[in-house]
Amino acid sequence: MIDINGVTMTFERDGVPFTAVEDIDLTIADGEFASIIGPSGCGKTTLLKIIAGLVTPTAGTVTVDGNVIDGPGPERALVFQNFVLLPWASVLDNAAFGLEARGVAKEERRRIAREQLAKMGLSGFEQHYPRELSGGMQQRVGIARALAVDPSNLLMDEPFGALDALTRQLMQKDLLDLWEEAEARTAAFVTHSMDEAVYLSDRIVLMNTRPGRIEEIIEVPFPRENRADVVSQADYNEFTRYLWSRLEGMQRADMDTRGADG
Repeated sequence: MIDINGVTMTFERDGVPFTAVEDIDLTIADGEFASIIGPSGCGKTTLLKIIAGLVTPTAGTVTVDGNVIDGPGPERALVFQNFVLLPWASVLDNAAFGLEARGVAKEERRRIAREQLAKMGLSGFEQHYPRELSGGMQQRVGIARALAVDPSNLLMDEPFGALDALTRQLMQKDLLDLWEEAEARTAAFVTHSMDEAVYLSDRIVLMNTRPGRIEEIIEVPFPRENRADVVSQADYNEFTRYLWSRLEGMQRADMDTRGADG
């Protein structure tokens, strides 16, 4: 479980304080998949980095699985938008990298890495190098690396944002299939895509900007097991229209504010 209490993060830009997120309260339950969406600059990635322990908040606390975090930990794994693979290492060694960092013996970490690569449809590519793979395949390696350490909490920052539309849809389906195999795993997923958030999530967290804050938390009303079958239904269209209107309103308000400031 991820429990965020009163989190605020203030940076300095050219000597001027800038509040990226302010007074964030959010709980993501065990086994829940929560997507975080909102206008650019609303602090989605900052919030994810705070959960990951890569950034220390100015105020407030984050508790993960009952422990207040003060840095990265083995119960959390982070998947980035850019693939962040080691170009000189094989696919197998990339997938095993997190296990190696945790001191797992070579044969054991390679066994686990092979299992995760197989789940991602990459059997037979273990000795290839990242430059020899497509973008979608590289991101599969990144996800395999994250899952190899068996985290109870998976943090994803627009992991499919750099992929073409078809590959993105395939990756979304594969991620859901893997998710259903691990019922106890918790996810915080940052995305700009409303459709992606609806397809993947149990709940959607709408953030606004200036400063970043939570405007609304919405339950996704469609059963996960037939999520792909409801996209043509009226209820689905009504739900996505509501999300779109909320996001459009926040984006336009932010643009108007920026124009007034200018």
